[in-house]
Amino acid sequence: MKRLAKWRLLPLFAVMALLAGCGEPFLSALKPAGEVAQMQYDLMLLSTAIMVGVIVVVTIIFIIVVTRFRRKNDNEIPKQVEGSHKLEMIWTIIPILLLLILAVPTVAATFKLADVSPMEKKGEDGKTDAVVVKVRANLYWWEFEYPNEEILTSQDLVVPTDEKVYFELKASDVKHSFWIPAVGGKMDTNTENVNKFWLEFDGKASDEAGSLFYGKCAELCGPSHALMDFKVKALPRDEFDQWVAAAKAVKEPKQAETAQAQAGQEVFNNSCIGCHAVTPANSTPEQARMGPNLTDFGNRSRVAGVLEHNEENIKKWLKDPEAIKPGNKMTGKYNLSDEEIDAVTEYLMGLKVQ
Repeated sequence: MKRLAKWRLLPLFAVMALLAGCGEPFLSALKPAGEVAQMQYDLMLLSTAIMVGVIVVVTIIFIIVVTRFRRKNDNEIPKQVEGSHKLEMIWTIIPILLLLILAVPTVAATFKLADVSPMEKKGEDGKTDAVVVKVRANLYWWEFEYPNEEILTSQDLVVPTDEKVYFELKASDVKHSFWIPAVGGKMDTNTENVNKFWLEFDGKASDEAGSLFYGKCAELCGPSHALMDFKVKALPRDEFDQWVAAAKAVKEPKQAETAQAQAGQEVFNNSCIGCHAVTPANSTPEQARMGPNLTDFGNRSRVAGVLEHNEENIKKWLKDPEAIKPGNKMTGKYNLSDEEIDAVTEYLMGLKVQ
């Protein structure tokens, strides 16, 4: 009876596995939200259809053989087909055809996805016509540099919809992997070389997802690997241009308005400014970027990439970052009182580009 009870759980596990693939539009690879994701999704469907077709055909043949050609008694010898040229041709040609059916679109898609030539073509000013983002992965946060726009952000990637966005990927410490499931497949970020690829964010799908997609690290990189998330704000071109203009307009750190925020800014300048910039200009060398850029921190959708963005979670993060992201580089670098944390929190909430 116990064994039967265990077998009864199989249908439940099957349903759970099916539902696990039916994610939200901002997270699921099964709901493509761009040209790259759609191509990869179509290849998944094609390969799945071929595998299911092979299983069905083999199962039918097996049933026919078992029912029609089984031995009637111990003295009967089934008809021998060894050396049949017809059968040998069939089970040789069919697999080759199936491989061709899968290989041709796969190779075509691979070459199309590998074409990053537009990001290599620079004008006299050293800039490209295409949108280029330099992604740098760190333990456990993400940095996004826009070389054409000359601005730098962290954690929240902002991109235009309905056009190709080109990425340069690199890691500061260990191997990571850049992945936006709904928009395209993953690609490694290495310390020794730069990987390049492109994605396209569908405007209609972006509207359905509330203009917000989730990105993740897909390479085991340490104790907080599963918490190394980032968010993608996909905006129409005109809104993206407005965001760029607003970011470029920030030349100096924003001044706090309230008395408590002013106190928090003073604490920040004494304890945090060495690792966290509060202007979007790319003015510091790569090795000096010890922590995420906080220029637009007040507009972020998450605290530390994983917590809901509110004052309570900011204070929780500042009091004990190790409890939220084990192994992070912020732990033990400062010592703030509860009053100072409250003041810094109010200051950070006021850091907004728009």
